[in-house]
Amino acid sequence: MTFYENVFIARQDIAANQVEALADQFAAVITENGGQVAKREYWGLRNITYRIRKNRKGHYVLFNLDAPSAAVAEMERTMRINEDVLRYLTVRVDALEEGPSAMMQSKGRDERDRGDRPRRDRGDREFERRDYDRGDREAPREAAAVEPTTGGEA
Repeated sequence: MTFYENVFIARQDIAANQVEALADQFAAVITENGGQVAKREYWGLRNITYRIRKNRKGHYVLFNLDAPSAAVAEMERTMRINEDVLRYLTVRVDALEEGPSAMMQSKGRDERDRGDRPRRDRGDREFERRDYDRGDREAPREAAAVEPTTGGEA
């Protein structure tokens, strides 16, 4: 059989247990048509880059599938009909990856302390920006000598 990865986004206003039921329904479609779900991950409620049908967030679910193409086509048809699914994407892969996906690995990275990163000194950057805004990249502008003038005497 062929290996696939499928990610779908469910609406933000449904509960997490409803998303699990939705994922169970799609997994049942795969198994009924002779395939199997090798891995299933719930990535949680995440921000979407742009609004989709007035939703700014969505529940993300990943499937790793070992299934024939007819089973995947039937699952996609079911997703297209379901109004709780905002978007889905199925990609054929050469091999299924073992262990947690990159999205699940990045969750732990966000929670750790980031104090070990070196900080950049921004002092030179402000100087360069000021010179660039003036149009003079060569050297900083020197103060022009201004002679005081008297207002009424000629």
